[in-house]
Amino acid sequence: MQDAYIYDAVRSPRGKGRADGALHELTSVALSAKLLNAVKSRNGLTGHAVEDVIWGNVTQVGEQGGCLARSAVLASDLDESIPGLAINRFCASGMEAVNLAANQVRGGAGQAYIAGGVEMMSRVPMGSDGAAIAVDPGLAMKTYFVPQGISADIIATEYGFTREMVDALAVESQQRAARAWTEGRFAKSVVTITDQNGLTILERDEYMRPATDMQSLGGLKPAFKDMGEVMPGFDKVAMLKYPHLGHINHIHHAGNSSGIVDGSAALLIGNKAFGIAQGLKPRARIRATAKIGTDPTIMLTGPVPVTQKILADNGMTIGDIDLFEVNEAFAAVVLRFQQAFEVDPAIVNVNGGAIAMGHPLGATGAMIIGTLLDELERSDRTLGLATLCIASGMGVATMIERV
Repeated sequence: MQDAYIYDAVRSPRGKGRADGALHELTSVALSAKLLNAVKSRNGLTGHAVEDVIWGNVTQVGEQGGCLARSAVLASDLDESIPGLAINRFCASGMEAVNLAANQVRGGAGQAYIAGGVEMMSRVPMGSDGAAIAVDPGLAMKTYFVPQGISADIIATEYGFTREMVDALAVESQQRAARAWTEGRFAKSVVTITDQNGLTILERDEYMRPATDMQSLGGLKPAFKDMGEVMPGFDKVAMLKYPHLGHINHIHHAGNSSGIVDGSAALLIGNKAFGIAQGLKPRARIRATAKIGTDPTIMLTGPVPVTQKILADNGMTIGDIDLFEVNEAFAAVVLRFQQAFEVDPAIVNVNGGAIAMGHPLGATGAMIIGTLLDELERSDRTLGLATLCIASGMGVATMIERV
């Protein structure tokens, strides 16, 4: 089996996921094409340079439907001989695209791939594709379905996280993201998005609120309390599954949960021979990948068992990892990861996360791999692990090693 390397990683700035967001004028195809073009131009790709484009996207309806990956290739400057594969593993779609590409390369099914994802949440609303686990009565009852916000509050209740703890993590995310931008830590990977006239649309994450503090967060009402306690009363469903809890402590709100944003990211993955042929130097080796299924009700604990799995599969311990990226879907997700492994918070999400910058569903997994690589290089460290929680109860992880 041959090694799979990361040769490049790019992302768009994240735009606010609403009609007045800077990226709203772009379709998912258009934004994806800009990222594919960036990979092509930065690396001098010509002809059938890569085997395939594997592209993650969560809400695959309307203008995000119909094999978005192939549409993006055709809208880009890539050669039309390059096909496209659209995939959906909910919030880990972008990471799973990278993992699939890496494992294809490792298995000898082509020398190189472009992998990543996109989500235009301002144009194609989250949940507008429906979801069997939510709307099929038989499945919803079997799995004790509750919305993700309720799941996050269940995690907080189960593992003893307070409102002060989740708010403090949110403040830290904002401060770290602001510092990262001020110090130019994203400069290597962020691609300025321009319109057809070459005028800048967005060059910086626009969702951030660096002035956020404990006082401002303290004034926010818990976002999922009413749906849990009043209508439709999801707390009662949770109690059927977890009667030992007694009650659900509702502590998550917009300020300590990931933001709804637009964005895209792409990585160039290839073997050693590809790099030699193209005159490119690899930045990191994709050392291992993993995925796992978990309890679908509490749903968002996946980063813990998938990290345990990837470490066990490779004969490693948590202390072998230098840096972590754990997607900040909700603050309790990261707190649970840190608690489970007794990890120093200083090496988790060093440059902030989705609470500060937003979570463009199909792109985030690829984004955080790129962010992890940039930080490994900046801080001169070797081994990093990126992981996400996933709807319906799953976890995905990617381990990368600088070369």
